[in-house]
Order: sequence, then structure tokens, then C-alpha cells
Amino acid sequence: MNIPLRAVLSPCIGICSLDGQGLCEGCHRTTAEITFWSQMSDAERQHVMDVVLPVREAGRV
Repeated sequence: MNIPLRAVLSPCIGICSLDGQGLCEGCHRTTAEITFWSQMSDAERQHVMDVVLPVREAGRV
């Protein structure tokens, strides 16, 4: 049984501007995360999406 692989897509929403902390205003990633996104494993990307970004977004309220 083949289970289809699902790529973890970029969280980019097209608002590409860095704030004073060096985080993207749109997706809340660092420049390093943006730069190396295509080189990250799916597990690394999923961790950023599920853990890292929600914490950063919550801190911007």
C-alpha cells in the first residue's frame, strides 16, 4: 500500500518585509528559515509550522 507523500508548503503569504526582530511580517520566519526552507526535511518544516510559528505569532498580539 503506497501512502502519498505530502510536501510541507511554505507559509509565505506574500507580505515579505522584516520587522525589527528580523522576522518576516507575513509568515513570521527568520531570514535563515526562509533561505533554507527548501533544504529542510519535511519533519523540520512541520516543526516550524506546528511549533515555532504559532509561538511567534502569539507573541505579536
